[in-house]
Amino acid sequence: MRRFGAWPAWAFMALFFAVPLAALLPEALGDGGSAFGRLFGNPLFLGALRNTLALGLAAGAVSALVGTCIAIELARQGPARRQWMMTLLGLPLAFSGLVIAYGFILAFGRAGFVTQLLAALGGDPAVIGSWIYSVAGLGMAYAYYLIPRVALSLYPVFANLDLRPVQAARTLGASRARAFWDTVVPEVLPSVLSNACMVAAIAMGTYGTALALVGTQLNILPLMLLAQVSDGGSDFAVAAALSLVLMVVCVLVMGVGDVFTRRRERAAAGAGH
Repeated sequence: MRRFGAWPAWAFMALFFAVPLAALLPEALGDGGSAFGRLFGNPLFLGALRNTLALGLAAGAVSALVGTCIAIELARQGPARRQWMMTLLGLPLAFSGLVIAYGFILAFGRAGFVTQLLAALGGDPAVIGSWIYSVAGLGMAYAYYLIPRVALSLYPVFANLDLRPVQAARTLGASRARAFWDTVVPEVLPSVLSNACMVAAIAMGTYGTALALVGTQLNILPLMLLAQVSDGGSDFAVAAALSLVLMVVCVLVMGVGDVFTRRRERAAAGAGH
């Protein structure tokens, strides 16, 4: 295992990342890279990039905040209750993007039961029902299955958290909030930010839920890419260039999370010495 244990992972990365990337580069960079010029000259590109970043950052922030609270609650529960709570958390991860989008339409669409309930209380169903088809509504749909990812990833962090510094701070006279802020937050913040960046990158690159929920009404990079490679698309060089741009955006966001993780590891190593 020490000698060959990493080979399956390397083979997977080569087959599903390196080979497709090697196929995209000649297509995107051919003809002097003119495909990037056509892409950046597209009047829809900047809006799609802005919407994609807003969608990813909003979904990542909401998912990290709610997922952290759930992870703290999981760590506080007994084994039996924690087991069924984790089972419930895993359910959204089993649903496809189409099922999630359909569920949100049934709940929050123009004829959804939540929309009709709010309309009975005096709300405008046209205004309420259109919200789910916006960037904010799509971000909420993404958060539905990204929150469990964050919670299940952060649960071990809080379950194995050393509470002795908190107790020492309380003994020295610190308030509960001040003890938590000075001892727990610095310990868990890198993990929380790293998970937020991870789910933000997932939200930026996902298109299944967006396609089922909003169709082509929302201008984001994944749907713009889908339009380029669908039956109506013909400029495959631009599609390749757009794929590379989307990949770079996602890699940069995940790289920010990796920076936080590495800083925590270096701090832990320094404290150990």
